[in-house]
Amino acid sequence: MTIPPLRLVLFLLLSGLLVWFAIDQVRDQLDSAERERDSAQSEVAGLREAARISGEKLASRDAIDLQRTQELSRALNQNDDLRRAVDDGRQRLRLAATCSTAKPAQPGAGRVADAGTAELTADARSDYFTLRNQLALSRQMILGLQDHVRRICLR
Repeated sequence: MTIPPLRLVLFLLLSGLLVWFAIDQVRDQLDSAERERDSAQSEVAGLREAARISGEKLASRDAIDLQRTQELSRALNQNDDLRRAVDDGRQRLRLAATCSTAKPAQPGAGRVADAGTAELTADARSDYFTLRNQLALSRQMILGLQDHVRRICLR
């Protein structure tokens, strides 16, 4: 059995077209896969950069928090030491106050020297130290927020 030349040419031409079509499909798939790979690599690089920046921001935030917490702890300890010293009588709170003299019932009975020293009451003393602690806390919070804005937000 012999194949006529025309059929052979047609068969070879058709086979060549099928091979060419198959190779073209594979090439298109390869190009598509390369584009997807490049896109994924670009996305990975962006995610790595975002993770690096986030890590730096978290480290900066933690450093700010540690610094401000230590400073607050130091201020609170100083306030506690002062409170104990005042309670023990080793130190006194200085007040800018004036003492009014009592109206004497008898002439010459009351003098400025008779007026007592100006001191805080026990409740006022406690409130004074509470205010000092709150002031220290507020100060560290404000400084911490300012550091956060400068070091993290404006970066």
